[in-house]
Amino acid sequence: MNAVSSVSEPHRPVLYQETIEYLTPKNFGYYLDCTAGAGGHAEGILQASSPGGKLVALDLDPTAVQLTRERLQPFGDRAIVIHGSYSDAARILQRTGWDSVDGILMDLGVSSMQLDQQERGFSFRYDAPLDMRFDPTTGQSAAELVNTISEKDLADIIWRYGEERLSRRIARKIVENRPIETTFQLAEVVRSAVGRGRSKIDPATRTFQAIRIAVNDELRVVEEAIPNLIALLTPGGRLAVISFHSLEDRLVKQAFKRESIDCICPPEQVICTCGHRASVKILTSRPITASEEEIKENPRARSAKLRVVEKK
Repeated sequence: MNAVSSVSEPHRPVLYQETIEYLTPKNFGYYLDCTAGAGGHAEGILQASSPGGKLVALDLDPTAVQLTRERLQPFGDRAIVIHGSYSDAARILQRTGWDSVDGILMDLGVSSMQLDQQERGFSFRYDAPLDMRFDPTTGQSAAELVNTISEKDLADIIWRYGEERLSRRIARKIVENRPIETTFQLAEVVRSAVGRGRSKIDPATRTFQAIRIAVNDELRVVEEAIPNLIALLTPGGRLAVISFHSLEDRLVKQAFKRESIDCICPPEQVICTCGHRASVKILTSRPITASEEEIKENPRARSAKLRVVEKK
């Protein structure tokens, strides 16, 4: 069974209707989906911009690329699906012959599709090789990371990206039990360090999140990408970002605020020397969240937050 056939029928993506409404796709518009996933948002954008709208969909996950190509096939040359990172968006669009777009979507973090593929090693629900790479064809796996870095660096990762107060204890336990090669091994080691407690959340959840973020360098890539993506927008074009945990949402909020004000000099500095000028206006003073109805249909939507800016 190949990777694609092992994926269940994709559900409707999180905050689907709200995302389409904020992006306001128009006929003959140009759009960029930075994280195609199974192609659900991309399909919605193409439908809403019919008959002439065009879209480039990117994803680091080869499985997602194949699924999206199949899903968007009915749109013909209106849809271009590419295996690549949004950190290279400007170069990719230039190769396509585009110099700007009317709307951009980023749907951050790990997808439910990736979590359901046990061989990818994202989830402790399945016993699988400890991988966690969005692009399994390149880079360091989670197993390589946890088995090679120092106890201090491991504790720092678990604290910074998992906001886990017992990070030092967990790191010590991991180092004591090396080598760790599978998701079940890692989860059990973390549980033994933390204890079960009364929380409904599995004790391994924060550590898995932290290691995944570190393996894919997620926060740095997002932070660097946002101003570059804004630069690709036409005046009036919109950037919509969906995040799933507090670290991502805080980063997006801060990046949007920074790009929406003229001066970013320190408050104590009397004269502006930064030369920064506002390039966007914020359309969502508070993040858009899922309705109770959507949360019932898709529990993952509970933590989703949508923020949107418009290019000046």
